[in-house]
Order: sequence, then C-alpha cells, then structure tokens
Amino acid sequence: MSRWLPFEWIAALRFLREGWMQTFFILAGITIGVGVIVFMSALLAGLQSNFLQRVLNAQAQIMLLPPDEVARPLRDGPGIVEDAVVQRPTQRLRSIDQWQAVQTQMATTSGVTMTSPVASGAALALRGEASRSITLTGVEPESYFRIVRLPDSIVAGQARLLNDEIIIGTDLATALGVALGDKLRVTAASGRDATLTVSGLFDLGNRQVNERNTYVALRTAQSLLNLIGGVTSLQLTVQDAYAAETMAQAIQGATGVRADSWIRTNMEFFTAVNAQRTANTVIRLSVGLSVALGIASVLVVSVVQRSREIGILRAMGGTRGQILRIFLIQGGVLGLLGSLSGSGLGFAALVLWHRWARQADGSELFPLTIQPDLFLAAMGVATLTGVLAAMAPALRAARLDPVVAIRG
Repeated sequence: MSRWLPFEWIAALRFLREGWMQTFFILAGITIGVGVIVFMSALLAGLQSNFLQRVLNAQAQIMLLPPDEVARPLRDGPGIVEDAVVQRPTQRLRSIDQWQAVQTQMATTSGVTMTSPVASGAALALRGEASRSITLTGVEPESYFRIVRLPDSIVAGQARLLNDEIIIGTDLATALGVALGDKLRVTAASGRDATLTVSGLFDLGNRQVNERNTYVALRTAQSLLNLIGGVTSLQLTVQDAYAAETMAQAIQGATGVRADSWIRTNMEFFTAVNAQRTANTVIRLSVGLSVALGIASVLVVSVVQRSREIGILRAMGGTRGQILRIFLIQGGVLGLLGSLSGSGLGFAALVLWHRWARQADGSELFPLTIQPDLFLAAMGVATLTGVLAAMAPALRAARLDPVVAIRG
C-alpha cells in the first residue's frame, strides 16, 4: 500500500517508525494534553449548563416591574426647598401601568420568546393553630410554566391551578401538617382571605424556597392582594440568555417600565461562570502550548539526527518543498494520532468521573452531556497545532545544504 503513497508520506512515516521511542513519548504527551483539554472542557460545559438550567428554570430571564416609590422634599415657594431629612417611603403593592399593552408590545419584540403576567405579594398560610409567612404568586399556568419549569419539580399531585387551588412546597406542607387535597386558609396583607385546596406539592431543592413560595391562579392572587385586574410583574424569556441584561436595558428604554435581568439579580453566579470560563481557556492554552513545544522539540532533534539522510535526499533530487512537507506531515500525523487517543482518554475519564463522583445522597452531581463537536474540535486543533509546531524544524531541514549535511 505504501507504494501508492506520495514520496513525502513514505519518508515521513518511515522517520516516525524508525524513531519509535521519540514517537511514543511525544504521542503520550499529546494524548495526555488532549485528554486534559477534552475532560476539563466537557466537565465545565456540563457544570455551566446545569447551573444555568437550575437558575433559569426557577426564575424568569427578564422581569418588568412597577417603578419604586420615592419621596420628594417639600418646596416652600419657587426654588426654595425645606431643609429636612427625606426618608425612603415604604413600597406599596402596585401594578404595572397598562400592563396589557406592555405585554402585547413584548410579544412582538424581537428576541422575546415568552411573556407571562404575575401578581405576587406577602400572605399568611394558616392550618389550625399553625401559621407560616408565605409569598403568594398568582400565575397563568399555560404561559408561566413555560418560563418557570415548576411541573418538573412536582412530587405529589399535579401542576393544576383552578381558582380555589394552591400549589405549595414540601417543607411548608410539613410545617403546617397538610397533605395533598387538604384545605389551607390564606390571608393576605390586604385583609382578604380565602380557603384553598392543595392541588400539588413541589420540591425545588431549597428548603427556604419550599417553605415560602406558593402558587395560585392569577385571578385568585389579584383578589387576595387587592390588585383587581393588575399584575406586579411581567416575566419574560429571551432567545439568548446571556444577552438578557442588554435586552432588559433596551426594553426599559423603549417602554419606560423598570426591567431587571437574571444576570443582574444573580451577579455573583454570573461572575463565577465567567471566571470558570477564563480559567478553562487559560488551562487549554497552556496545555496546547506545551503540546506544541513538545512536538517542535522532537522534530528539531529528528532534523539534527537525520541531517545526513536529508542531505542524501536532496542530492538525489529531492526539492526543498518535499523536505519541508516531510516534517510538516510528521507534525500533522503526530497531532492527529495524539488527538484520537487523547479524545478516547478524555471520554473514558468523563465516564469514570460521572460514575464515581456522587452527591451525599448518592445521586449524580449533574447530568453529563457529551458533545461530538468538542471531540472534532480537539482533533482539528491538535492536528493544526502539530503542523504549526513542525514549521520551524521543517524550514530548518529544507534549508540544509546537501553537501554540508552529507559530510556531517
């Protein structure tokens, strides 16, 4: 089969085979380097995807809110201000002005994929002599559950909200001693109350959330909170979650309604994700540079060791271009073979890590997603790195004078 290969390929493969010890060690180095890159990239991608999914499945990406109430100093005549301490007023429960028109505008805004009105406020849940302070959230299930994936966290009953039903967390149910189908009395700060039936229990993996958050139909919340026809927020999802802050600023400028994005409300999380990305990039670049230097050093030694053979090839009619391609092919072959074995090593490490790394309760830390693009990218980059690393020794070999090379 080798006789069908071009001359450059035959010479390159023969050089690699004859220097098998050097070839073995550089392949081992490339394998480990590519394996580390694949393992860390896949691990970080899975971790970020899991964190992002947990954050965004529990809240909207953008929330439109009514403006804060502010106190203004009293004026005693034109341009004269009373010298007094102005205290921040208490924030009353208010509705977004003309929220239906704002919702219609958001539905036609490019990049916005879903909108849902929400009426939320403080209330008290009572069962016999037990009582707990709760956050009462009135929603339209058809749209809201496409933003916040509450049905995925239902552990008993179903995510159904009729006008006389309520969905509560498992910890709140334990604290009040209620079960699925039991009655629960809810009293809002407005003084209005209602007796609701527990239609579902959810577990969001956070005790404070499970104890405080409750969900009812939008009309039920509007009646209890004395917000007839009003909503306290419009919750949105967008196509690009990482562009939520930019879109929130654009929406606020276009509508005049205060807009908060998940990036602003979860700034510490977002900063941590960016720090992980930066660290992963630095590690990949460092490993890639080490691999490139290893390939280059081995091929430089090969040029020195094989200067006589290179001189003979030149004397027999070999061109500078052919000598150049011989060493470039060696670099490319080393990079390709090392990337194949490194990808296999990285995949095996991911499978073993996912099998043995568990949470305290024995469940997986997070779902591991294997992306074929990652392996293809690793193979392409490693092969290109091999070719580029071989450029300097290849140029040196091509410039050797055949007479000087043969004489040694």
